[in-house]
Amino acid sequence: MNSEQVDAYLRRLGVERSAWPAAPGGAPSATTGVLRDLHLRHLQTVPFENLSVHLGEEIVLEEKRLLDKVVGARRGGLCYELNGAFGLLLTALGFDVTLLAARVYGEEGRLGIPYDHVALRVRTVDGSDWLADVGFGAHSHLPLAFGARGEQEDPAGTFRIVEAGPDEAAGVRAVGAADLDVFMDGRAEYRLEVRPRGLGDFVVGAWWHSTSPRSHFTRSLVCSRVTEDGGRITLSGRRFKVTGSDGTRKERGLETDEEVLEVYRERFGVELDRVPVVRSADRSG
Repeated sequence: MNSEQVDAYLRRLGVERSAWPAAPGGAPSATTGVLRDLHLRHLQTVPFENLSVHLGEEIVLEEKRLLDKVVGARRGGLCYELNGAFGLLLTALGFDVTLLAARVYGEEGRLGIPYDHVALRVRTVDGSDWLADVGFGAHSHLPLAFGARGEQEDPAGTFRIVEAGPDEAAGVRAVGAADLDVFMDGRAEYRLEVRPRGLGDFVVGAWWHSTSPRSHFTRSLVCSRVTEDGGRITLSGRRFKVTGSDGTRKERGLETDEEVLEVYRERFGVELDRVPVVRSADRSG
C-alpha cells in the first residue's frame, strides 16, 4: 500500500494519522493503543457481509481488489477480505502481521474445512503479540493477547485462548502442540494454526464458501457491524435486528426493496443498485 491508499483506508475508518503519536517518518507508531483503536473502528465501520456471494460478484484475494472493495467501494466482506485488507493496512503502518489459518467449530463441535477462516497475529513495537480478527462476525471488539491463557474480558464477552487437544467429535487431532482453540463465553469458536500463511493459501476456502451448497454463506444473507455504543446491527435478508450493548434485542421485517436498500445505505454505508437474493434458493441439492 502506498501513502495515499493508507490515508484513504484510514478515512474509511473515520480517522486521520494525526490522531496518534507519530513514529520517526511521520507514520503513527505501531503501538497496542493504535491497534486497539483501529480494530474497534474497523468493526464499527466495515460490515461483515456475504452480499457478493448473492450478487454474482467474484471474491478475489489480491491486494488491489481487496482495497478497491473495502476502501474504494466502501463495502464489507467475508473474513478473507476483511482480515486480508486489515492486515495490509496494519503492515503499511509498521505492524508485524502474520496471517493464520483456522477451522471454525460448527454443529456438535465439528471442525470446518481447512482454511475455513483467516485471523491475524499482530506484533506491536514493544514486542507484544495480539490476535486481531475483524472478520468473524460477532467476536471480540478488541485484539486478544495472543500468549495469554487465562480469561480475557472484552466488551463482547469473555474470551480464552488455550492449547488445542484432540477433537474426538470430528475425529481430528491437533496438527501440532502449538495449535490453539479460541473460546468465547465458554464456547469454542475456532481452532487456530500458528504456522504463517499467505493470502493465496485461502483462495480455495473462499471459493468453497462462496459456491458450495453446504456453506452457510450460500444459504443465507448477512450484513452486520458493531455499533458505536457496543451493540450490533444485523440485516439478514429482510429481517433487521438491533442488539443493544445490554443484550436487549429489537427486530423488524422490511417489506419493500426500497426499505432494504435504505437500511443497507443508511445503517451500513453500503450502496447497492439491487437487493441481493439468496442464490442457493434456486439450486437443487
